Amino acid sequence: MARSSSGSDQDGPVAPLTAGVAPSLLREMNQRLLLDRLFTAGPATRPQLARTAGLSQPTVIAALDDLERAGLVTAGAGGGRRLGRPAKLYAANPTAGSVAGIDIGRGWLHLRVADLLGDTLSELSVRNTAKSAAALVELTARSLEEAAEKAGLSAGSVTHTAIGSPGVLDPRRGGVRYAANLPGWHQAGLAQALADRIGPAISVDNDANLAALAELTYGAARGLKDVAYLTVGSGVGVGLVLNGRVYRGFTGAAGEVGYLPIGERSSTARAGRAARGMLEEAVAADAVVRYARQAGLTGRITAERVFELAHHGEPRALEAIAEEGRQLALAVASIAALLDPELIVLGGRVGQNLDLLEPAITAALREVTPMRPTLVAGELGEDAVVRGAIARGTILARETVFTDRGAASG
Repeated sequence: MARSSSGSDQDGPVAPLTAGVAPSLLREMNQRLLLDRLFTAGPATRPQLARTAGLSQPTVIAALDDLERAGLVTAGAGGGRRLGRPAKLYAANPTAGSVAGIDIGRGWLHLRVADLLGDTLSELSVRNTAKSAAALVELTARSLEEAAEKAGLSAGSVTHTAIGSPGVLDPRRGGVRYAANLPGWHQAGLAQALADRIGPAISVDNDANLAALAELTYGAARGLKDVAYLTVGSGVGVGLVLNGRVYRGFTGAAGEVGYLPIGERSSTARAGRAARGMLEEAVAADAVVRYARQAGLTGRITAERVFELAHHGEPRALEAIAEEGRQLALAVASIAALLDPELIVLGGRVGQNLDLLEPAITAALREVTPMRPTLVAGELGEDAVVRGAIARGTILARETVFTDRGAASG
């Protein structure tokens, strides 16, 4: 069954146990500690690991021997010399498992397959032509098979698949709430359908949460603790990082800012889709097109085309972008007032154009709030969600290979 990355799931290290523990559990804890150190900090010698982990040399030697027998670490020369002999250099084995990350959007599916270090083995982008949930499940499964084959793997051999999509997985019904732009994605049994077609080792998370995790891990928010990632594309959402962890709220719906009562009242739900929120109607990509038409642009217009024309100084496009910025400022002001983050990162097909949007956002903020939040464009662009899926998936895949290979039993 698919797992939702919400509730008690962790995106960071688990707090150490402080009570007395059985020797077998202590042995396992030491192995996990050293394996995590090798994955996150890179190769090290036994003395280096003993110092950084605070363990004795015999404890480190025993744990590394168990991990090496399980195929989770490798040992080789290259750690300098000790008493005339080369010191062994230990490294986590990135080929002990694999992870797939999938970004499911209204227009495209972006897929990446990586090893346990998160290094890319293959990438694939597929246009989303699905008109129903069943068709999208099938398209996702076939695309994963193709991406895995490009990586020299079979889809069934991928250790963990992390999926990002709009909305919030409802663990009771197995559907995704608040995914207004994906037809039928809210239907009960969706998570089971994905698990049946792809395999049980999957997790489903909100795309903005994964994008926030990616920017925290690889991008514009590195080293920060309190960050909001505002994604604006075909939909709108916020990924929240509070005290260094992704925050999902009581039901997982934290950051569903598309439903903020900003703008005009939402239109009625379309057939097979949930109703969109007021803010989403006011600032998503189709709103940019609407503002451009109101400004007098004609012909075939897309949000990308409006920004392209604005970059060339087209007055009507600039007018549309200014209106978009004014509407976005209300969302930014709300985020700043509620959370006071160190940084607000803008991403998505619309949000990544901060160079054009910022003047209007800044001017509008002066009118509605004394707060001056720091805004930056995301560094990862359209890769943010899939890279966040890889970051999330590697944590779960490493846990799986550790458990499956039974290192603790020696």
